[in-house]
Amino acid sequence: MIQYLYLGRVDYAEALRLQEELVAMRNEQRIGNTLLLLEHPPVLTLGRNARRANILASDELLAQRGVTIHEINRGGDVTYHGPGQLIGYPIFDLRGLRNANGARLGPVDFVRLIEETLIRLCGEFGVAAGRICGLTGVWCGLPSGAADGSPKVEQPHHSSKSLPSAGRERKIAAIGIHVARGVTSHGFAFNVTTDLSGFTLINPCGITDRPVTSLEKEIAQGIVEERANPKPLPNLEELAHSAARQFGFVFGQQVRALESLDELRVQAKVAADDLQGSSQPEDPATEFLAPQFPAEDTPLHVPPEIERLRGRKSRAILA
Repeated sequence: MIQYLYLGRVDYAEALRLQEELVAMRNEQRIGNTLLLLEHPPVLTLGRNARRANILASDELLAQRGVTIHEINRGGDVTYHGPGQLIGYPIFDLRGLRNANGARLGPVDFVRLIEETLIRLCGEFGVAAGRICGLTGVWCGLPSGAADGSPKVEQPHHSSKSLPSAGRERKIAAIGIHVARGVTSHGFAFNVTTDLSGFTLINPCGITDRPVTSLEKEIAQGIVEERANPKPLPNLEELAHSAARQFGFVFGQQVRALESLDELRVQAKVAADDLQGSSQPEDPATEFLAPQFPAEDTPLHVPPEIERLRGRKSRAILA
């Protein structure tokens, strides 16, 4: 089962701290696989492979616009988070998941499944989306049959940049994860009603010749599949519930909405108490009592031969 929680707008530093807390709980088997869904105030994040040169704005401009910067341990380069963007942080233990061949799910498999989840989410609104070989994430504007989910060994470097326009490949979701001891953190950023001008501050994910887009923009421009019957664009919380349902479908698991972080922490405490209880003896007060030997009511018989040597009659004694 996948449990999920929508948190609304959360400061990025607080989200990092929360992920650390949940990763520790998952490592200790005190919670199951959990998906956090939220949005951030304006922030730039730099992954392990990021180049600072991909931040185009000056520190003064970033400060003026209230944009903070965080260097983090996920994969990928630099990206922008801001209001109207659905953020998903899956805290999953890959060791308990299997791919289509029945083998243990690896990090690349996991990313492909996140992509599939978001592709299906786009489809709910009649927006065609897919993959580009070698460029992790979800893309719109692909020629029919052009998307390829197989990864390349190296990602090509691109040299030009422009704002979204119809008829071109446009990135609608970025994905970058971290895996430690089999447990994932970080995740995806899906542009819903995002102010796309935030992406002009950077070369998004280090890519300079493919623009970004949003679900709102794709629907407004009428870039929808033929025969599609798109739904009205919901608010971010409603969309989060749709995303969670798609996670359940793609991962083949039931999903359950949590009411609050407190509910999750109570679950973790109960699980910790159960684990501690199962490791204790039923009667700890008596388990380690040293056995008395010999027992008081166990008679010892001196061999008759010894008694005769001593000139004494045989008798029983108590130790």
